[in-house]
Amino acid sequence: MDLLEATFRPLVRRSLRRALRGLWLRGVWPLGGAVLAANHHSWWDGYLAGELAWAHCRPPAVLMDDAQLTRFAFFRHLGALGTRELRPALRRLRAGQALVIYPEGRLRPPAPVSDLRPGAAWLAERADVPLLPLAVRVVMRGHEAPEAYAWIGPPSSGPQLEADLNRLLGELDHALGVHDPERPLPGFDRVMRGRASTSERLGGPSRLLLRLTGEEGR
Repeated sequence: MDLLEATFRPLVRRSLRRALRGLWLRGVWPLGGAVLAANHHSWWDGYLAGELAWAHCRPPAVLMDDAQLTRFAFFRHLGALGTRELRPALRRLRAGQALVIYPEGRLRPPAPVSDLRPGAAWLAERADVPLLPLAVRVVMRGHEAPEAYAWIGPPSSGPQLEADLNRLLGELDHALGVHDPERPLPGFDRVMRGRASTSERLGGPSRLLLRLTGEEGR
């Protein structure tokens, strides 16, 4: 780990933990080469990609908009590559890294994906690694801070990627719409614990006070 990575990685992780209630994952994070084709509907998406890799003790690799990478060059030390850096991207994939790509090409509203760019499928085919759809949502539910959910689907192909990613997003949105908003979604594992709500922080002391005063159960 170089000096800049050692400096900025804790800052990125700390900002996630302070801003979000947590990050939950469904599916298996690849421990070898793979292209994860994700929707790009939240400011937090790049940070979440890094956190998912770090949580599985893997180095992050994310394709980032060239203009943004020029402005924030320190992201290179956290695994970011420019969208035109295809040869370095292929080298990372062939070396066994998982690479997150946003084939929508830019940040878009949280709606079905469309007009996906072909780069994700091209890289997966050239590197001979799986192409995996990755659905991500950062949402306000039953607590003060937003929650982040990531769902990795089964391998896809270039022609099927848009349909597969939209199906996964639809299933994730449906789950968010029908399950208890005060509880994490069933079937997802928590990979990052963020900040607790006031009700969660005060819940334990309040119950203890009720027991001490004999008010519990009245």
